[in-house]
Amino acid sequence: MRAHRPTLVLLLCGLLFAPQAAAQERVPTQEEFFQIIQAEGVAKAVALFHAVRQRNPDAVIFAEYPMNNLGLRYLYGGRVEEAIELLKLNVLAYPEAFNTYDSLAEAYMIHGDFDAAIENYEISVELEPDNIRGVRYIYLLQHYTKEEHYITMRDGVRLFTQIYAPRDRSKTYPILLRRTPYSVGYYGPTYFHHRLGPNDLYPREGFIFVYQDVRGTYMSEGDFVVMRPHKPDKQGTQDTDESSDTYDTIEWLLDNVPNNNGRVGIYGISYPGFQAVMGMIEAHPALVASSPQASPADMWTGDDFHHNGAFRLMYTFDWLVRSARQRTGPSTAGPTRFDYGTPDGYQFFLDLGVLSNVDAQYLHGRVPTWNEYMEHGNYDDYWKRQSVLPHLQDIELGVLHVAGWFDAEDFRGPMDIYYTVEEKNPDNKSTIVIGPWRHGGWASMDGDALGEINFVQKTGEYFRENVEFPFFNYYLKDEGPLNLPEALVFETGSNEWRFYDHWPPEEATRRSLYLHADGRLAFEPPSDDASEAHDSYISDLDKPVPWSTAIQTRQGHLWMVEDQRFAARRPDVLVYRSDVLTEDITIAGPVIADLFVSTTGSDADWIVKLIDVYPDTTSERGANSRMRMGGFQMLLAGEVFRSKYRNSFENPEPIVPNRVTEISFDLGDKCHTFRKGHRIMVQVQSTWFPVIDRNPQTFVDIYHATEEDYQNAEHTVFRAREFPSHLEVLVVERD
Repeated sequence: MRAHRPTLVLLLCGLLFAPQAAAQERVPTQEEFFQIIQAEGVAKAVALFHAVRQRNPDAVIFAEYPMNNLGLRYLYGGRVEEAIELLKLNVLAYPEAFNTYDSLAEAYMIHGDFDAAIENYEISVELEPDNIRGVRYIYLLQHYTKEEHYITMRDGVRLFTQIYAPRDRSKTYPILLRRTPYSVGYYGPTYFHHRLGPNDLYPREGFIFVYQDVRGTYMSEGDFVVMRPHKPDKQGTQDTDESSDTYDTIEWLLDNVPNNNGRVGIYGISYPGFQAVMGMIEAHPALVASSPQASPADMWTGDDFHHNGAFRLMYTFDWLVRSARQRTGPSTAGPTRFDYGTPDGYQFFLDLGVLSNVDAQYLHGRVPTWNEYMEHGNYDDYWKRQSVLPHLQDIELGVLHVAGWFDAEDFRGPMDIYYTVEEKNPDNKSTIVIGPWRHGGWASMDGDALGEINFVQKTGEYFRENVEFPFFNYYLKDEGPLNLPEALVFETGSNEWRFYDHWPPEEATRRSLYLHADGRLAFEPPSDDASEAHDSYISDLDKPVPWSTAIQTRQGHLWMVEDQRFAARRPDVLVYRSDVLTEDITIAGPVIADLFVSTTGSDADWIVKLIDVYPDTTSERGANSRMRMGGFQMLLAGEVFRSKYRNSFENPEPIVPNRVTEISFDLGDKCHTFRKGHRIMVQVQSTWFPVIDRNPQTFVDIYHATEEDYQNAEHTVFRAREFPSHLEVLVVERD
């Protein structure tokens, strides 16, 4: 029989209680201490820690950061009491480190000991006054309660819902609702979200905050359908959609949450913004305010997944593999991130080849929505049913539309929703706000810069304090007045907020910027004959124009204002620029590209970019890197159009090779001042990879195309008297 081996604890304790010199020399290493925790339990490790520190008060057994991480792993793994003991050791070992108290406080909170949590958060904030998360938690734990419920929808499906309510029951409060497919998070009745409402202003004002996992996501029952179509003709309780789920949720909240004042507001960004729009349709009478922010409107014509028929490959792939995988049932677990095997997204998607390889090589049927998209290449009923725009009538509540000029995912959506609400509801109560923001940037960023571009003002802070907060207070609490214009837009370039009673501004005049010979751009039309007045390039599908210089697998945000010199220097990008401006030129409203083109193929993509070129001699420095901004080509607007949809999105047609064809499309709204000394630039190209999938340049069903279908082609842009390619802009005169 083999003798039992002594444990590491016994060995260390033997050394510890040996003569003083030996004890001073032998302190367990971090690796040894963590082995004891895992092999013999937290209690033994705690005892060893105290024994070591009793004999040697200055002993350093572990570093603060690894112990903190270990304690949090125990905490999030459900071993709460053990996590508390580990995190208490970290506090003892590092009493001057604020985050040790922060983590211990979080553990106490999850354990339900709010007094201990508050005490440790207070110490953390005292050590680090800028610990905003700690400041928030102190207030929320003192002033709010939390409950979790399953709310039953009319068809019997139950949706997981969290409710945070003020402890002060001496008055009533409005309900502020956010519905999301991205997880409400912070699961458990004692685990508080660190920020309630759109920002920190709301908890102190007093609201009932409600968060809900939408149908088929995370802890809610049912099946998730991406952009679930609205059903205007419901025949019974089994006919449900996001509108009915919102209605049923509000009805339950009014009946079951004490101290509500009978008014509800809804808000959200991106997909939760879509949920806010759906709540406006056939709205519950108690829903009196909605703020859909960066909501998609139509996923085929101009939002996340397609633009004018062109497939947004990089984003769609990333979103669907994270958010649309099949699931086995309700769970708090989030999706695992897809392993690209490389940080280089451009190369990954180039190596991928044809679109049919995506499911064959990577998804293997686990993302059914991807395969559905591959079967609906044109704008058919599958896509039309998902559009929210046909249903935006009878909108009687207050609406605050929010969009970001540099939103890479959803800029067209909020604009189309705003325009449609205006058109279908003449007496509407809606305002649109557009700022110099990336996707969702208005919610948390200062908004005084994006990438290298400096906007001077803290536009995000201005929006949160002076627009969004007063909006909800006005409609939900009768606190006002609400002094918002029809359109509040930030004018980039001049970096000023502009207030308009109509959008686009009625005082704007239509002007055209024409393409000319030698890469010139001017407001006067061309006079040259078509036989000479054109520019051509070869579109090589093995070397598509990259969307950015960034090496990353996700499209990101900063490419929307990135310096375009990397593209301007390529032979497959046409560049036209104005003379140096002798005065400011301000545009406000839609920018329309009207191209006269030809190609040797039977299909082609046309990407047009509007760019603000900084003076070579400018003294300005980049907001992010402090780079010299001389010659910087700031991307202001860019859009793609797939030629075969020029006459109909429903019925594509080949382009006749070598025949001049007119292609006209909207680059989106802008409000920008090209300052004196700057230049206006237009770039034209046919690939923008992998943000946009490669067009094979032959007339085929791209989603089922073969490698042989992909052919290089020569594309030509005309700039002649009879074929005057140009950009149409709305110009506002300033005194």
